[in-house]
Amino acid sequence: MNYHDLYQSGLLLSRIREAYRRLANCDLCPHDCGVNRITGHRGICGAGLKPKIASANVHRGEEPPISGTKGSGTIFLSGCSLSCVFCQNFPISQFRNGEEITTRELAGRMLKLQRQGVHNINFVTPTHYLPQILAALWLAIPDGFTLPIVWNTSGYEIVDALQLLDGVVSVYLPDMKYSDNAAAVQISSAPGYTEINRAAVVEMLRQVGHLQVNEDDVATRGLIIRHLVLPGERAGSRKTLSWIAKNLGQETHIALMSQYFPAHKAVETAGMNRPLNHEEYEAAVAALEDAGLKNGWVQDLDEERGAI
Repeated sequence: MNYHDLYQSGLLLSRIREAYRRLANCDLCPHDCGVNRITGHRGICGAGLKPKIASANVHRGEEPPISGTKGSGTIFLSGCSLSCVFCQNFPISQFRNGEEITTRELAGRMLKLQRQGVHNINFVTPTHYLPQILAALWLAIPDGFTLPIVWNTSGYEIVDALQLLDGVVSVYLPDMKYSDNAAAVQISSAPGYTEINRAAVVEMLRQVGHLQVNEDDVATRGLIIRHLVLPGERAGSRKTLSWIAKNLGQETHIALMSQYFPAHKAVETAGMNRPLNHEEYEAAVAALEDAGLKNGWVQDLDEERGAI
């Protein structure tokens, strides 16, 4: 069932109502803040009732099946459930820069990007605005919205919230950041990240399966996992890649990212205050190969992606 079927059946509206009910005692992410966002209270992510976006533009720098030849319609949501010391988008995620808009206006941004010819609508850091995104979709469909939706996330998601997206999201693009919970707390303030993240990606795979592309090699459905290699092996790359191969399958598509540099608070954080070096990234590439993961993309340290 896709989102048009959900719309016609009334199930999409039912999910929107359920999602908004959860805002009264917000439990959309693993922090389970319990604040009443409907009355204006804000939790760790800083999100209120209305969606807040930093930008809505055509983006050509994602993985090739996402950007394709026409670009991805990327909507950056303000705020984040994580507090990564190295976040390169910290003005958006931590300082929460952006414009608060209505769900009707968000639907309008989606439709505008569709008219610009993009391949998909790519919601970046969307978890805390799940109800508002569903509502915007419900408003956009009668006006002709048809594009696949990409859920571009830190991977710090809870399964029962993801289930509200079943049939709505076509492509999941989650991070798998850590294989060690102590590192997740120290670097990203994300308790229990490893187990929560792994349960989330299993649910994502259940919903959309492995990556499928059309005749133009543009993603139509499926899962792509991003893993950012960190200095000093703090991400636990070998353990994560081995887990993916054993639990999701060796056919899983992986974007193994090398573009770490000490942004934001990382310049003041021991062990994180230096760039990634070639030996560290090459060790992660070797771990990828040892795990038998043959689908996806590796990078040079100059950020140029190349197919595995």
